[in-house]
Amino acid sequence: MRVYLAGPLFTLAERRFMAHLRDLAGALPGVSPLWPGDLFVNDDLAGLGPAAKSHIFQGCLTALLGCDLVVAVLDGPSVDDGTAWEAGYAYARGLPVWGLRTDFRSAGDTAQSLVNCMIECSCARIFRDVEALLAALATSCRVR
Repeated sequence: MRVYLAGPLFTLAERRFMAHLRDLAGALPGVSPLWPGDLFVNDDLAGLGPAAKSHIFQGCLTALLGCDLVVAVLDGPSVDDGTAWEAGYAYARGLPVWGLRTDFRSAGDTAQSLVNCMIECSCARIFRDVEALLAALATSCRVR
């Protein structure tokens, strides 16, 4: 199962978390994780100048279209805007989206919401910890 890992990758902590999640998911039999942080090299992007944004967009779009599932990291006071777009795009294409929110803060529209209702309702499932997500990925691969 090809899994697209959507999440912010702007700080060192974010990149380390996403790379760790990629490595954990990749250790599961039958799971092939794809993380946009592996698609681009910062030095190459710098050399593209104004074309870098289109290069990133097309690379992520192509990667999304080649996956069977999107796992969206939903941590923070609001969901990363690129992650929100990827989750919405996947939902619109009928691609299942699983959310991961390890953040204990509520960031939703109602008292019962974890995150913005448009994001939360786009997710077929939302996991509150990495272990539960990995267990579900492992089970899903065995069922296939």
